[in-house]
Amino acid sequence: MTRPQALDLFCGAGGASMGLHRAGFDVVGVDSRPMPRYPFPFVQCDALRPPFDLSRFDFIWASPPCQAHTAMKSMHNAKAHADLIPQTREMLIASGRPWVMENVPGAPMRYSTMLCGTMFGLGCEGAELQRHRIFESNFLILGPACNHSKKPTIGIYGEGCRDSRRKSDKRHADFTVEDGRKAMDAAWMTLAELCQAIPPAYGEFIGRAALAYLGLRSAA
Repeated sequence: MTRPQALDLFCGAGGASMGLHRAGFDVVGVDSRPMPRYPFPFVQCDALRPPFDLSRFDFIWASPPCQAHTAMKSMHNAKAHADLIPQTREMLIASGRPWVMENVPGAPMRYSTMLCGTMFGLGCEGAELQRHRIFESNFLILGPACNHSKKPTIGIYGEGCRDSRRKSDKRHADFTVEDGRKAMDAAWMTLAELCQAIPPAYGEFIGRAALAYLGLRSAA
């Protein structure tokens, strides 16, 4: 049986792609940088100008760069980053296909739903992953509620895999890269790739919602 086809634009090392694959899609990834550990067919090119017709895909995912919208943007040594969300949205709408766009809280998105690692029980060594991401889409996605607890958190970003307990007690060591891989469920990624990725669980959740929508549209 032929699996539906998904395109992952700005795919990075493939966190979203792995989730879409687990949901039931065959996935092609696109990124402007080489991605030697990306686990599926990959095309290196400008994600805003892919060399093929987007309408050939059943579903399109896009994760334009988030650096222009993270808390890091206000640091004294922060570099300027372009906001590619408007261009990406325009391209997705023009495709005529079901789509979702992902970014960080605070990004200028037309809010649809938010996902967090605690919704999926993600974490490691007694710590939970509170990694919030927001999603804009052209179909309805109903997400669960965050399930934050009083556990410490693991933060995976530019400085490494941080333990929230260090804020009050410097004797706590940071988590290791292996801890970060476990928390994200992304065993194939380097630390730099983990810092830029979303957990596959997010992609799988939205992929299943996309498949349900595709089924409803076909039935209609």
